[in-house]
Amino acid sequence: MHIDANFDGGNIRVVSAERADDIVLEIELDEGGRHGQWFFFRLCGARDQECRLTLRNAGEMSYAKGFEGYQAVASVDLDLWTRIDTAFDGQALTLRHRPETDSTWFAYFAPYSTDRHQHLVAEALGSPLVRGDMLCTTPDGRPLDLLTIGEPREGRKQLWVIARQHPGETMAEWWAEGFLDRLLDPEDPVARALLDEAVVHLVPNMNPDGSARGHLRCNARGVNLNRAWEQPDEAESPEVFFTRRRMHETGVDFFLDVHGDEALPYAFIAGGEGVTSWTEARNEQLLGFKDLLATLSPDFQTTHGYAIDPPNTADLRKATNYVSEHFGCLAMTLEMPFKDNADRPLPELGWSPGRSRHLGAACLDAIWQTVRRR
Repeated sequence: MHIDANFDGGNIRVVSAERADDIVLEIELDEGGRHGQWFFFRLCGARDQECRLTLRNAGEMSYAKGFEGYQAVASVDLDLWTRIDTAFDGQALTLRHRPETDSTWFAYFAPYSTDRHQHLVAEALGSPLVRGDMLCTTPDGRPLDLLTIGEPREGRKQLWVIARQHPGETMAEWWAEGFLDRLLDPEDPVARALLDEAVVHLVPNMNPDGSARGHLRCNARGVNLNRAWEQPDEAESPEVFFTRRRMHETGVDFFLDVHGDEALPYAFIAGGEGVTSWTEARNEQLLGFKDLLATLSPDFQTTHGYAIDPPNTADLRKATNYVSEHFGCLAMTLEMPFKDNADRPLPELGWSPGRSRHLGAACLDAIWQTVRRR
């Protein structure tokens, strides 16, 4: 019996693994030691054995309450990920599973690999509508990919979408995949109409270093990118520094930052209500977008979410607040659950890559309706 995580996105430390029914593990923290929660590892040699895998430091992680009511995912082919028996006692997270094959992978959520990201970019660049650019080289030497979709003619609106600032929130890149697939469908009338009026700038993975390292929130320098927007450092947070610089070059008329939330079992949107420049008109746009998306996708709702920032209290280190304040446009953060969707549960899958992709596709309709009304 063997456990390993020495692969793209892997994260686990083996404490003991002599018996299948008493495997003890620990989650490794991100660079900097301030955050942790993501895990992804493989178990070999335990076919047809009742396995109990205890992640004994789960209660010390960044969002320990996120493990309440949570179920881990397992896969035998790295394609289909299903939920398994999981319990949390406030300190340890215990996974119980009987593998039917010689190798089984376990993860916090379905991973989105560097290889799949590369295929996503390569396939997109096969479209005549897409131009690719490398915004910068990350601290670990990886490219930060920007896809620009549409003709940048004068007068066209500039729409910016970024995903996966927090690398462990892999549902964000699954969302980007569904969004991009539909946007590049030449027979989709909404995609064609949107690109008649706008250019879409998409960064499908803002944090490639953290993704490869198996981090939850931080890049290779231990920086939480969604706390770096007000004063990004070119060396410590180049991902934000160069993305923000390009945004100032193009202008921004609409912004969406795609994430996952550990604790809340819902898909929801947070806006920039706390910025100094907030207006009633922008508030109506925000409420209109959320209501429209809830109509388009039953997986999205407007009842549950984060508390709204009081006026003039917004943290401008966060992307949505920074963009809302400096560009005066509708800027939003879309959150999806690590757990199941409590309103529309699918017990075997929970929230999943497929549901993330479908929500990404649905957002195209909401964006089109919002853009055309401006």
